[in-house]
Amino acid sequence: MPRFAANLAYLFTERPLIERFAAAAVAGFRAVELQVPYDLAPSAVKAELDRHGLTMLGINTAPGQSAAGEFGVAAVPGREREFATLFKQALDYVTAIGGCQIHCLAGKVPPEQRPAAEMTFIRNLAGIADAAQERNITLLIEPINPRDRPDYFLTRAEQAADIIAKVERPNVRIQIDFYHAQIVGGDLIRRFEKHLPFVGHGKWVGCEYRPRARTEDGLGWARAYGVRPG
Repeated sequence: MPRFAANLAYLFTERPLIERFAAAAVAGFRAVELQVPYDLAPSAVKAELDRHGLTMLGINTAPGQSAAGEFGVAAVPGREREFATLFKQALDYVTAIGGCQIHCLAGKVPPEQRPAAEMTFIRNLAGIADAAQERNITLLIEPINPRDRPDYFLTRAEQAADIIAKVERPNVRIQIDFYHAQIVGGDLIRRFEKHLPFVGHGKWVGCEYRPRARTEDGLGWARAYGVRPG
């Protein structure tokens, strides 16, 4: 039976972020993931996780200049030093809260920079993988469809698998998002099965969707999978 984790960037957004941990636990979730929690002190997040007995999965590297539309810099040529700083921030944060993975946002690049971006991405991932491994942290890369995120470097599971093969580090894995994968390539189940050996999302299924109304009112689907109010 699949195990479901609450993505607190999307669920329980009726509440401030620090209050969503309790809401997730009350709703019956046993694990959570975040995206960019850096406005919260790690000690405050860890206290909530411990208080409610929640397993912490992962966080994203910070997106860079989000006001300018950036969505990461890990594959952006010329931004290597900035990525190193953002990764160090993420590594220290996820370690402090007891998480186990970091999604490294690749970033947006124009078509003519894509060959250079691939080299940049591979070098950056190879350069940080050992530091992450020392803390038992898995690095994740997520293909995102270009319709929702134009010019995002990483768009296909096949592309992600090829990059992972070139990085040659066992703790660099794919974060498969079914929504993005279906839009880009279709044939979702076959492609998921093909790439399952490369997937490293902590053996949980992340619930990353926008509820139509109050989160708790739309969780009837989850009861069959053990997500029940405690």
